Parts: sequence; C-alpha cells; structure tokens
Amino acid sequence: MTGRAAPTAANSFTVDVEDWFQVSAFRHHIRREDWPTREWRLDRTMDRLLALMAEAGVRATCFVLGWAAERAPDLVRRIAAAGHEIASHGYAHELVYDLTPTAFRELVHRSVETLRDVSGQPVIGFRAASFSLPRGDRQWVYEILAAEGLRYDSSIFPIRRRFYGHPEAPWAPYDVLTPAGRVREFPLPVISLFGQGMPFGGGGYFRLYPYRLTRAMLRRANAAGRPVVVYVHPWELDTGQPRQPVNAITRFRHYNHIDRVEGRLRRLWTNFTFTPLGERLNHA
Repeated sequence: MTGRAAPTAANSFTVDVEDWFQVSAFRHHIRREDWPTREWRLDRTMDRLLALMAEAGVRATCFVLGWAAERAPDLVRRIAAAGHEIASHGYAHELVYDLTPTAFRELVHRSVETLRDVSGQPVIGFRAASFSLPRGDRQWVYEILAAEGLRYDSSIFPIRRRFYGHPEAPWAPYDVLTPAGRVREFPLPVISLFGQGMPFGGGGYFRLYPYRLTRAMLRRANAAGRPVVVYVHPWELDTGQPRQPVNAITRFRHYNHIDRVEGRLRRLWTNFTFTPLGERLNHA
C-alpha cells in the first residue's frame, strides 16, 4: 500500500446510521432477511440525536446504510437538511473481509447511488461496517472506493482486536494512492498508554470508559497534533430498544451505560469542536 502523511486538522464527530437490529454483534441472532419484521426505531433515535446536535451547534459526518436510506429516505433528507454530511456505511452492514471485490463494488455502488439520489448531496466518504477492512492487502478496497467517486475512508482502527483492527497502520490521517485516484484515510483514535495502543473515542469505548478518561485521551491526541474521529450509533441513545438473548460479554458491550451517552455527548461537544470529515479534505 502506498501512502503519505496528510496534514492534521480539526476533530470530527461521526454517526454510524444503523438501527439496533443491524449491528454485527446480533448477526447470529437476527437474520438479514428478518430485518423488515423488526421494530424500526431509527427515525426516533436519529431525530433525537439531530436535536441534540442542533442544540450544541455540532455538524457531523453521518455514515448511512444504503438499506436504511431505501427504507427511510425522509430521514436521510432531514439529516442533510440539518447541515450534516452524508457518507456511505455500505449497503446492509456487510463485513468487507467476507466479500469478494466484485460484491464489494456492487454494494458500495448501490449504497452511494441511493444516498446521492435521496440526499441530493455528493457522497465522498465511506466507513466499513464494524471497521471490517481486510488485514493484509487492502489496496483493492481503496481502488474500488476511488473508482466509485469516494475520496476518503474512516474504517481503520490502528489496534488489533478479534474481528477488526490494523496495528501496523498510522495513527494520523494519511493518503492511499491507487490507479483510480487518491483516498484519504481518517483512522479511528488511539493513544499510547503503558507502551500499548489504547483505543478510545466511540462505541463501547466511549460508553465504558469514564468520560474524564476519554476527555484526557482526546486532549492528549490533539496535543500531539492528531485530530480525533469520534463515533456513535443512534441505538446507543436508545434505552428502550428490544433486548436480545446474547452472551454476557456481548450484552455488556452492547447495553452497558447507554443511559449515559446523551449526557456524555453534551459534555464532549462543550469541551471540543468538530468539523465534518469531508471538509477536512480541504486541508490537503
């Protein structure tokens, strides 16, 4: 993979726009073909998040599933009308490392075309479901993204976890050069703690760490000249979502402290400023 360091810029707040039944942790409990029969809660949870962001004056990058955009086009239009950037989260939360290049291209194309048609916005960003870019050769992924008109990705977590992570990846934004064009990678945030890379800034990390620790990590990354990409899911504000019969570890990771997310977001938006990822490309 060919890359070069990209200039640093402001932090970004991002939203993975998916409903509670679409998360990877439930993929063995809820079949994709059963999605249409599940309670749809995304409109109310995303509208709540939109109201909170409007109150705080925060503009986000919203990575939207193509499947969700087809089901709720008016929601995507409300997100765009509120001044947020629309980007692709793939079509139906497929894990990229399980796809062939042909399947990946078809799903990205369907997602991007749907989001462009519905929102009336250019769509230039992508985030893989569950940060699932393949380990090893990822050049084909970036080449497909560039060929589909996408200019940046935010799927790389520079750590190693069981199902995701790329510990060899840079911690700061960088460019990947492909025959189809250049793609900027905005990695998810990591800092060094006791000689180890420690992830933070979104999802379970944001819910399970004390907020003061998240704030300290974000300040430390910024002091080192690295912008931070924070991420959240609308279902993380939804205390009334249907509970699933999952194992204790999954239950802890998915449900713990969702009642604290709204308050923590208010504090986060008070302590830091954020710029949509697409606007950070102008810092090149």
